[in-house]
Amino acid sequence: MKVIVTGGTGLIGRALVQALVSGQHEVVVLSRAPQRAVLPAGAVAVAWDGGTAQGWGAQVEGADAIVNLAGESVAGESLLALRWTPERKQRILQSRVNAGAAVAEAIRIAAHKPAVLVQASAVGFYGPRPDLRVTETTPPGRDFLAQVCQAWEASTAPVEAWGVRRVILRIGIVLAAAGGALPRQLLPFRLFVGGPIGSGCQGYPWIHLADVVGAIDFLLQNSQTRGAYNICAPSPLTNAEFGRTLARVLRRPYWLPAPAWAFRWVFGEAAAILLDGQRAYPQRLLEAGYAFRYPEAEAALRDLLAKGDEA
Repeated sequence: MKVIVTGGTGLIGRALVQALVSGQHEVVVLSRAPQRAVLPAGAVAVAWDGGTAQGWGAQVEGADAIVNLAGESVAGESLLALRWTPERKQRILQSRVNAGAAVAEAIRIAAHKPAVLVQASAVGFYGPRPDLRVTETTPPGRDFLAQVCQAWEASTAPVEAWGVRRVILRIGIVLAAAGGALPRQLLPFRLFVGGPIGSGCQGYPWIHLADVVGAIDFLLQNSQTRGAYNICAPSPLTNAEFGRTLARVLRRPYWLPAPAWAFRWVFGEAAAILLDGQRAYPQRLLEAGYAFRYPEAEAALRDLLAKGDEA
């Protein structure tokens, strides 16, 4: 199978490309800087500008699938870069919408269209939902992240009219040994000052990176799947429940709350990433038959922390 991947050098993209190459698939990674892209043997980097089909659209001819993961990080490269300025909010939105429109345009002009497009989104689609178990039938929220997710998903909607199966990934908080949310969370626990963030009641829709990759591969291969899927573990937790689990695995105390006002003062509107959440549940993914490798948080954390120690 020939698979085109956008966002192939990000946290999820790197792991997905490695898995696809290991599965003997032909992989083309679209990159703004292909000469600097570090890819596993068997994957090829092709230049694109993130907003048009120019220079790479011919790759769609003969491709079996496209996985569109492209978009500027909502959380930033560090906590110091987390705050959302008006300019950064615009980049977060446009990087997703422009990339999706470019993918849709490339599919439109292709004589032989791919069978499936896997489109990234996030559980932020639902907005803050502290007291509700969220499934794929839950209506969208109205905050900034929800609006971004809705526009992100809509950017590739036209491909369905051209006979392309479209799968939407509403991805939760991805846990990995290196990169993503987990390394940032470890420091206070290792300093013996771990505790709930804000009220601790906000949902924490976590998922192990291996299951993100596994779910994408499952949805690529299963021709009966289409529409939106929550990509998160089947054991939804609150922030406090996840924190207690992490403290137990690290053998550290869980006692010092981090007040919500402090996060809002430092990070402004972007504090919503830490203070809001959803208890998202992967109902459609389970119904489709996906078997999670790490359905429980404790086993997932033990695996990832062991890998971190090895590194």
